[in-house]
Amino acid sequence: MDAATQNKSERINLRLKSNAKRLIERAASFEGKTVSHFILASALEQAERTVQQHEIMTLNAKNSMMFFEALAAPVRFNRKLAATLEEHDQRVTSK
Repeated sequence: MDAATQNKSERINLRLKSNAKRLIERAASFEGKTVSHFILASALEQAERTVQQHEIMTLNAKNSMMFFEALAAPVRFNRKLAATLEEHDQRVTSK
């Protein structure tokens, strides 16, 4: 069951121009969906794309290699980093 057809408890209201409503109704009818289901499914698809654009990094081969080389390189501790890690250990208690 997808997110557009699961049990619902939240609500979103919106106002739109009549020509926009007619267009949405027409599109929904072409897909055999209710207007609500069409809007929800369309909004969820766009939300997924937007989240992916902001959360997923795509690199070309050269940049990918540079990224993994940087991850594999040993960490060089300087005084500031060592002090920060020490302060972290003093402030944070793990459970």
